[in-house]
Amino acid sequence: MTNLIIDIGNTRIKSALFEGDKMLVEEVFEGLERALLSWNSASFDHCLVSSVKWSQPELLDILPFQFTYLSPETKLPINNGYGTPASLGLDRIAGAIGAWAVRGKGPVLAIDLGTCITFDLIDGSNSYLGGAISPGFGMRAKAMHEQTARLPLVDLKVKPTELIGNNTIMCMQIGVWYGIELELRGQIEAYTKKFPEIEVFVSGGDAQSFDSLAKDLIFVVPNLVLYGLNSILNHNVE
Repeated sequence: MTNLIIDIGNTRIKSALFEGDKMLVEEVFEGLERALLSWNSASFDHCLVSSVKWSQPELLDILPFQFTYLSPETKLPINNGYGTPASLGLDRIAGAIGAWAVRGKGPVLAIDLGTCITFDLIDGSNSYLGGAISPGFGMRAKAMHEQTARLPLVDLKVKPTELIGNNTIMCMQIGVWYGIELELRGQIEAYTKKFPEIEVFVSGGDAQSFDSLAKDLIFVVPNLVLYGLNSILNHNVE
């Protein structure tokens, strides 16, 4: 059984073909026209679409094939123990399910390093419990610049090699980079104490920035959400 998984964000579209649980190919598109050309030439049995940009009725007019649309009512392969499921971002639970699917069981902690940093837990009984949300790289730098009178907007492309900054820009860069790194280490340590058998997976646009951390503590899987969406589709087809 071949699945087409489509994840439509505000600026980019990600898609992948899966054979069962195995990803065959992944593509990223900047616009819908090229994405449609690729999808129309692909051979697949089932399709699931997650979209923050277009509603299901809109996509029915756009996509020339049948698909399952991800919504809060879609059946999940795990239990959802979140206190306010209607407010839960579908990308968060999809990422957590992706980590759970890659490992094959819980407990797992999925960390997404995007605009915000999200921590999402599925426990050993395969229940999603929630986690935490904190500001990401750009948000931290922008907040310091916009909410003070004199601090600049700093470039965060390169991780500082020094722990102690000797000028304002360097101090800000160190604050963001090492603040996030120490936050990740602290959260992982706390979750590991509570769930000794846990495995930790990190994804998102800034995931590769923490390769050194990953070697010690976590598995970097940039496309966790796609794996999670595929697991959700398999559960609904079965």
